[in-house]
Amino acid sequence: MRRLVLYFAPIAILLLMWSCVDDNIVLIDDVNTEDEWAFDSTDYSTVVSVVFSESGAVVDGQDDSILVSISGNNGVTVTNISSRKVQYRLSGNSSNGYFKLYSGRKQAIVINSLTLTNTAGAAINIQGPMASPSSGKSTQLVVWGSNSLADGVQYSQTPQSEDEKAVLFSEGQLIFSGRGSLSVTATGKAGITSDDYVKMKDSVNISVITTSGHGVRGKDSVIVQGGVLGITSSAAGKKGISTDGNCRVSGGATTIYVSGNTVVSSGDTSRVDGIKADGAFLIDGGTLMITSTGTGAKGISVDGNATFNGGEVIVTVSGSNYGSGGGSGWGWGGHGNTTSGVYTKGIKADGDIVFNGGTITVSSTNHEAIESKAEMIFNGGMVYAYSRGDDAINASSDMTFNSGYVCGYGAGTSTGADGIDANGNIYINGGVVYGICTHGSPDVGFDANSEERKKLYVRGGVVIAIGGLENGAQLDQPCYKAASFSPNATYALTVGDAKYVFQTPTGGNSLVVSGGSSQPTLVYQPTTSGGSDILNGMITVGAEVSGGTSVSLSSYSGGGSRPGGH
Repeated sequence: MRRLVLYFAPIAILLLMWSCVDDNIVLIDDVNTEDEWAFDSTDYSTVVSVVFSESGAVVDGQDDSILVSISGNNGVTVTNISSRKVQYRLSGNSSNGYFKLYSGRKQAIVINSLTLTNTAGAAINIQGPMASPSSGKSTQLVVWGSNSLADGVQYSQTPQSEDEKAVLFSEGQLIFSGRGSLSVTATGKAGITSDDYVKMKDSVNISVITTSGHGVRGKDSVIVQGGVLGITSSAAGKKGISTDGNCRVSGGATTIYVSGNTVVSSGDTSRVDGIKADGAFLIDGGTLMITSTGTGAKGISVDGNATFNGGEVIVTVSGSNYGSGGGSGWGWGGHGNTTSGVYTKGIKADGDIVFNGGTITVSSTNHEAIESKAEMIFNGGMVYAYSRGDDAINASSDMTFNSGYVCGYGAGTSTGADGIDANGNIYINGGVVYGICTHGSPDVGFDANSEERKKLYVRGGVVIAIGGLENGAQLDQPCYKAASFSPNATYALTVGDAKYVFQTPTGGNSLVVSGGSSQPTLVYQPTTSGGSDILNGMITVGAEVSGGTSVSLSSYSGGGSRPGGH
């Protein structure tokens, strides 16, 4: 092997930089991806190491089929024309350098105590073979120690035939693993981008701060299986996580903060979103927290279906709506984007939204908290949705409650702010469902589209409604109404042997309850102890209840709705 040294650096530096790397790392163990592969350093016996310093880069391990060139002090380009598996080890510091790789083979890049800034482009740029740079292969990016990457405002080095879309860019799949940390700062383009998929594994800790592009983008998909991912984006019209395909979260802790304005260019509108998936969204486990203050922004926006099987999701959207026609009740003919308005929403899917498990908490200041442009189905889990500007939970088609705990809290002060609203039918078959409408008539706690001969069907479960039920509801399970109820009070509803202690944010004469075939009992201001607060504290289950004042209940057949659509 030949050794290329620019501005001599001692061998001791190399040995020191890699002394804490485990030479027998095995990072395997993934499923559902055809191109998944294992990195075992004993299998990837060819090693190319690069140590950056302000005085020059030191490269070791190149030969006749692994070619190295250096531009300036620290612009390192490696071209692999061999058929071998290669691991590239990067370390050191440079305020004006980069690592660029041309390779038609799968490879590993191990970064350990690397600080690298490229003032004219990507810090790490992984291309395919020189003859076809867009046909990249999988790269396992193994993170050890503390690392940081940054770009510059202008990308002035990119050949016309190549893409260079982020501080850390790859034409092929990017699979993050390891036990270290990586900080990415983007001022010119995106933070991390793959023109295939991006996947996070193990306990890697990645932080992305961008003022110019998406935080993390995987063209085909983005998959978070473990580790810690933090994204802060203040780029106008950009996303925290972006994919043309599916986004799946099955573990780890993901936190996304997005801000910035909606951008209109050549008739196209681009807003900021926490997560934007052109395909489907699925969460099985882990934690996901999204905070958005962008105009017209969404917390989670999906063109396909959204499925919640487990984990914890917290979405807070406080940005204003974009364009004309904004605010609560922006026309009863439909709630969504118009040609002149882009509306802030917590979770929005063009397909179905299905809740099977997990804990989901969503708050939206100026429009719906949770909206499906198709059907919405609740099979389990705990779902709390709060909106101060529109319906808390809205579906353009049918909505079905089979199990779980759900609270839709519509706190809007003008017309068009139901607690739970469907443009189709609403079927309550089971679960515990609490619909709150503080505005009052013509809005209601549960609103089906009776204007188009749709209905609310109460067939089972436990139902609590502030604001009443849709006029013409079919109540196969009897419902009951309190003559009056007080604001900011505590009530205990007993259904059989189960007790549900709930809070009333407003008062009036439209509190409706239902549970089982016989009349439940309702108590005002009881004494309670123990139990578990759920649904953002609106309901307590499992509490010991005593005392209080019994509330008289009368049979209720439904009533109250607003005209025109939902």
